Amino acid sequence: MSRLILFNKPYGVLSQFTPEGRWQGLQDHLALPGVYAAGRLDADSEGLLILTDDGALQRRIADPAYKLVKTYWAQVEGTPDATALEPLRQGVDLGDFVARPAQARLIGEPASLWPRHPPIRYRASIPTAWIELAISEGKNRQVRRMTAKIGFPTLRLIRVAVGDWKLGHLQPGEWKELYV
Repeated sequence: MSRLILFNKPYGVLSQFTPEGRWQGLQDHLALPGVYAAGRLDADSEGLLILTDDGALQRRIADPAYKLVKTYWAQVEGTPDATALEPLRQGVDLGDFVARPAQARLIGEPASLWPRHPPIRYRASIPTAWIELAISEGKNRQVRRMTAKIGFPTLRLIRVAVGDWKLGHLQPGEWKELYV
């Protein structure tokens, strides 16, 4: 049996155990020897990070070749409509690669949302909206690049699911252990 840790990675924490510069490492939140991150989540992104002690499982979760769907909530600057999201559904040319078509839809502010520390910038004259995006790639800063490309820069990014594993009600810094 493999150990699997579902961790709600807070803002400002790297997807590695060792801290760097102004960013904390996982060691500041998890004292679990023998597990390693299956994939990455940028320090300025939040949400579901999976850790495991099984190298083969780690590769299956992280490797884009397996096309494991990752679902994100992105708070964006501005208010896109359904037409504005269409390029995301078709596949966006990001210059160095064309992102595969994503599932994209507008959602209301998630009810289970926690406050972020520090909070995102607030401007009374510029509204924000939430988009749910599901992608099967996961290249460096891909979701942020995709929303910026369609004219709605990401202000806050939260990964809520990786395949069938969901963040659920875990609060920032909380984790739960599963055996698969």
